[in-house]
Amino acid sequence: MKHVPEFEKPIIKLREELEDLQRKHAAKPGEKLAAQIQETETRLSRLQNDVYSNLSPWQRVQIARHTQRPFMLDYVKRICSDFMELHGDRHIGDDNAMPAGFATWGDRKVVVVGHQKGRDTKENLLRNFGSAHPEGYRKALRLMRMAEKFNLPIVALIDTPGAFPGIGAEERNIAEAIAFNLREMMLLRTPIVAVVIGEGGSGGALGIGVANKVLLMENAYYSVISPEGCAAILWKHREHAPEAASALKLSAQDLSKLGIIDGIVPEPVGGAHHDHAVAAENLKQAVNDALAQLDGLSTDQLLQQRYDKFRAFGQYTEG
Repeated sequence: MKHVPEFEKPIIKLREELEDLQRKHAAKPGEKLAAQIQETETRLSRLQNDVYSNLSPWQRVQIARHTQRPFMLDYVKRICSDFMELHGDRHIGDDNAMPAGFATWGDRKVVVVGHQKGRDTKENLLRNFGSAHPEGYRKALRLMRMAEKFNLPIVALIDTPGAFPGIGAEERNIAEAIAFNLREMMLLRTPIVAVVIGEGGSGGALGIGVANKVLLMENAYYSVISPEGCAAILWKHREHAPEAASALKLSAQDLSKLGIIDGIVPEPVGGAHHDHAVAAENLKQAVNDALAQLDGLSTDQLLQQRYDKFRAFGQYTEG
């Protein structure tokens, strides 16, 4: 059961038992096997409902990190009828952790930017585990400005544990690249929809997340720091990550209650990794709905709405 979170193992075991019974029944049908299959299906349905309807924030973090979960380019492949990827920031080079380009989302021409992870060692080295360098953020902004020039909406798909913290990234000023994006995205005169599809870690996520509409997939998370990082600071040990995840209020459900996000994109039972097609269809519809809500706004209204949205965060009231 490689890459399976501990809480999912009983479900996987029961699902394997069901598949084994179904194979036996297909080879040699019988009433006894049919009854066992029905009983096992009932047990599996009950177990799935019990587990997935009571997920803790830490369990949702584990689902958000699942290696079989759809990544940015998986969604682009399923949703977009075409995708023309553009490369390079016109300063240093390209960044494979941040693909970006022109696409048709449903019936809309858009610019798509986002983080891309890998599923094996080779792919993760190519994609730098989804942690972008300064070049990635500068490339993203270059394409966003092209979107503004051609009056195209921007769709940002966020999935990163955080921006790359290596020496080279620091030398090329990763903090400035992200800060510059925050300012410039606030001023872009075109609709922006951002969706956290997996991990939404710190400034690495926010660097392409300043949007008119910010959505989260049902089992994604969005946080100023990872649960492990928070646990290391507050409890001096990573083993307290589950407690940190709860304290951080990083789940889509908590963030929606706090008014930090504008909506939750539903996932198939158990998470997006169980059915890529359904997850992609839900994401496609959620982005279409968000863009439709922005269609009637003038450019000035778009800018004001975006400013007011982020300005309202963290308001302090005495008493």
